[in-house]
This record gives sequence, structure tokens and C-alpha cells, in this order.
Amino acid sequence: MNELIAETLIEHDDVATAATRMHQDHEDFLVPTGEANRWRFRMYYGSVSMELSERRLKVQVFAQDETCLSYMKMDVAGHMQEYLGSTEGLRWSGDGDTSEVPVFFREMKLVSSERISPHMQRLRFRADNIARFAVGGLHVRLLIPPRERKPVWPVIGSDGLLNWPQGEDALTVRVYTIRAIDVERGLIDIDFVLHPDLATPAALFAQTAQPGDVIGMIGPGGDHIPEAETLMLVGDDTALPAISRILDSLPANRRAEVLLEVDSPEDVLAFDFPNVSIRWLFRAGRPAGTTALLSDALRKIDPSTLPEDIYVWAGCEFSDFKEIRKIVRKEWGVPKERQLVVAYWRRGAEGDEARKEAA
Repeated sequence: MNELIAETLIEHDDVATAATRMHQDHEDFLVPTGEANRWRFRMYYGSVSMELSERRLKVQVFAQDETCLSYMKMDVAGHMQEYLGSTEGLRWSGDGDTSEVPVFFREMKLVSSERISPHMQRLRFRADNIARFAVGGLHVRLLIPPRERKPVWPVIGSDGLLNWPQGEDALTVRVYTIRAIDVERGLIDIDFVLHPDLATPAALFAQTAQPGDVIGMIGPGGDHIPEAETLMLVGDDTALPAISRILDSLPANRRAEVLLEVDSPEDVLAFDFPNVSIRWLFRAGRPAGTTALLSDALRKIDPSTLPEDIYVWAGCEFSDFKEIRKIVRKEWGVPKERQLVVAYWRRGAEGDEARKEAA
């Protein structure tokens, strides 16, 4: 498949400083070019080429499809806004959809809602053209409009950045995992965790939503399904959808060891995988994110008994994330390329704040 290419020419008195900062911030992704004023970065969703000439910076972005190309445009524009204070004059040409509607956006209508455990609500949505959401990451951002108002969705500006509705039309935006997707039928299942002591906007929506209600979705992105012979999957309720989807995709010749923290035995979900060993840990009424059950269980494992090819994946509350990252990275010495430890949420914080740190 040929790469898609888009480009822009940025003219600004401080553009050389912006290019230097881009270089510094993305040094780990730098691909040598052998030229002093030309840089190339190979990044997650594609690559970026920059060429500096006095007060002009020519930027090209390359990606395999329109979703990734749009992500690359947003990444460059976001950094230029940070470095230069605005994106004035930044306009993209070349490949890529030119509509104001983001290529990675879908409007979804609720089909059904089911309580699958005391602390988990499963919502099934219907949407058109969702094949792209079956690949390229486990997560999406859900856009929940205000009650009793017609939804106003974000649009793409000429600079490539999303322009979000404001004021009374402002959306609640939260990251969730696609639990299951049926491309042919246009169905997507999303599981929402319900904590009695944490009445989040998304959880309130999940408990009150009625068939026919409409929300938005942008994505996909985030974690991929790890490719390893032996997996260790660790998480609390919020990681259950991602762990479940990883296990659904696990080939029969690979193994997984799973540690899951939930409130009680009533929250245990049925899994039937012959190559998977699951241990459930119960909070017994204690607030989620306060028990250290996951880190305590990991510390009881002798790292010398772990397979050399093990891949450790974990998703949990921020405090647990810090401890688990310490155990996996420092105490067990698992190489960085064979671990992904992510804070899915943080007590007392809303939105994406806790998801900004990962290892």
C-alpha cells in the first residue's frame, strides 16, 4: 500500500526555534538524514519530514491511511501551536480527506443496555462504516452530549486540529475500550465501570441511557494487542474490557496469566480459555484504587520463575500503576519493549489526566 502524504509550509520568525524544539521533543524517533537543516521522525502513526530554510519550515507527514494521516497532521499542528503560540497560516495540502467531519469520527445510536455485573454496564451501539475501528488500537474517545440538547460534534480546522463545541454544547469526553465489534452488523459494545463512590459523568450516562440515545466516537488508538508467546495481564475493573478483548484474540498456542481486581465474587465474569490462568482478587467493599491488591500479589511472585519471553501488560488506578511499574521495571527487570503499564484512571481526577503517564 502506498503511503499517503500531506504537507504544509510554515512561515514565522521563530520557526527555527520551533524546529529545534520538535527535534528535542522527538529525539527518540529521529531518523538520520545527514543534512543539518532537515529532520525525519518515524512515529507511532506515521512519519514526519521537516526542512528549514531561514524563516520557513516545510513539513511533510506520511501515513498508511487517512485516519493515521489525520492523526499526524494533528500532532504537528498541536506542537506548532505549543511552540509558536498559534497555528496561523498553517494549511495542509496533498492527500487526506478535506471534509470538516473528522475521518476518525462516528455518530453512534444506543441499541441496548445490560447490567452484566453489579459494577459493570454494557452498552451496545450501532454505527455506519466501523471497519477501521476493528484495527489500530483498543481504545476510543466517547463524546457524550449534554442532555436535552441536539449534539454538536467537533470539526477539523484547516490546520488539522479539532475544533470542539463550547458553552452549552460542550461534550463530556472520556476514553473507553471497545469490548466487542461486529463490523458487518455495525455494532460496538462498550463496558462502563460503575463505582458507587465515584459518580462520573460517563457512568451516570451508562446507567440512564435509553435506546435511541446518540453519542459520538473518535478513534481508534491506544493499546494494541500484545504479540508474545506468554502474557501476564494485570488490571482492575477498568481494564476488564481490554483484558477480555486481548484474551478473545489470544491464539491457542500462546498462554496468559491474569490477575484481576474487582469488588466481589459477584463481579467475576465468565471466561473459558484453556490456555489462560485467571486469579481474581476481591476488594470486599473497600474503595477501588485504595487496596494495593494487585501490587501485593505481584510482589509474591518470584521473578526467577517467569518465562524469559513474558510480556507484562497492566491497566489500573494511578497509585497501583506507579507500584506495578516499579515492580515490573526495577524489581523484575523486564525490558521496556516487553511491558506496558498504564494508569487508566486516578481517584479524584476527571478525564484523561491519569492516562498521560505510562511505561
